[in-house]
Amino acid sequence: MTQIDNAEERASGTASEKSRLTFPGMGLMFVVVICCFTAWGCAADMTTPMVSGFKTIFHMNAFQGSLVQLAYYGAYFLLALPAAFINQKWGYKVGILSGLCLATLGAFGFYPASHIMTYSAFLIALFALAAGCSILETSANPFVLSIGPEATATRRLNFAQAFNPVGTNIGVLMANALILPKLSTPVNLASLTSEQAHDVRAKQLQAVMGPYLGLGVVLILIALAIAFKKMPKTEAVDEFAEEGDFSHLEGKSPMKILFSNKRWVFGVVAQFFNIAAQTCVWTYIIAYGQHVFHGSLDAGGQVLQVSLLLFLISRFVMTWVIGRIRPTKVLSVLASAAVLLCIFGALSPNIVGVVCLVLVSGCLSLMFPTIYGVALKGLGPASKFGAAGLVMAIVGGAIVPMVQGILQDSIGISLSFFVPAVCFAVVALFAVYDLKAKPQSVKGATA
Repeated sequence: MTQIDNAEERASGTASEKSRLTFPGMGLMFVVVICCFTAWGCAADMTTPMVSGFKTIFHMNAFQGSLVQLAYYGAYFLLALPAAFINQKWGYKVGILSGLCLATLGAFGFYPASHIMTYSAFLIALFALAAGCSILETSANPFVLSIGPEATATRRLNFAQAFNPVGTNIGVLMANALILPKLSTPVNLASLTSEQAHDVRAKQLQAVMGPYLGLGVVLILIALAIAFKKMPKTEAVDEFAEEGDFSHLEGKSPMKILFSNKRWVFGVVAQFFNIAAQTCVWTYIIAYGQHVFHGSLDAGGQVLQVSLLLFLISRFVMTWVIGRIRPTKVLSVLASAAVLLCIFGALSPNIVGVVCLVLVSGCLSLMFPTIYGVALKGLGPASKFGAAGLVMAIVGGAIVPMVQGILQDSIGISLSFFVPAVCFAVVALFAVYDLKAKPQSVKGATA
């Protein structure tokens, strides 16, 4: 009886360990890293309204304004692979700190940019900010996956990512409260002298600068908290899914491991279109709201704010849901719903169309972390580079919004929402692929 009781006790202990959210000693670091998710959410979505803002300041069309997203997400693409090398050589903590320092430099770069008063100066500051966020995200996401049992990895990342929209709401709130109202005051620059026009633009650019300087201060505080927090020594930090046997991957290069894994390859494609769709919806819903309500830039910003609040609430709800239902089942339903909502919004530019596009944000809530967690399964020693590839896929947020911007200039704002509809269809296909693929073995075999 004693042996049976001991066996049952060990089995119960094993089950309990596998259901933990993090490994022992990792809780406080998890909380601090969550602050990073909030910070880069704030940076990204304080930037989104700047497409409309810079169009107002520099009198550009939608395509030229979309260069804001090209600078931001282009930096994500270019810096993700260097971040993987940093993580591989020095570990996740150095990667996270490197990202925070570079992002801080970019945020403070808005001060000289506001005095230079050229569009290119702001794009350079945005690029540096995004470059830091790219390193930060490439490091923080796999770190979160690695600090607990594999069984709870996707749920753990969804929980951490749930605090990302907290940052997005703060970012958009700051943009709506501190930036957009100061840009929406109608001024006929043609009727002003060159000096008067210069003064007007200077005041508008000062409004853009302030929130980014505040963000820079917050990034410094987070960096200091992480720098002075000792990283627990554990094998789990070195490998995602450390419970698996990766002996069959020994001797193989990370690139060979990655490109032979169909789930990862499709995951990168799905992430490209997921971020593309998210950026399209959140960038152009401002103009859509203006078109429907015949309102100001401020009115369009309020529509975006409601969207992001729904995104925030849905993130926490979906974290609970995927604890009970397979994540890719939920992903398939939400991606399909997003396709239909975008099509309806494109064909019905009215209050119902606005509601549909707002509801898309609820569908977006679990997409990024779920695609990320599912695609990284079974990669073993290639996880750091696999994470970089998934972050590089964020370049979709730079490329596809330009396509929608061109369509908006030619066929109108409402019909341009067929672009994110196509993107969501690709995400739905990835979810269906994962549901039909053979389950990965303990050894991490690919499907």
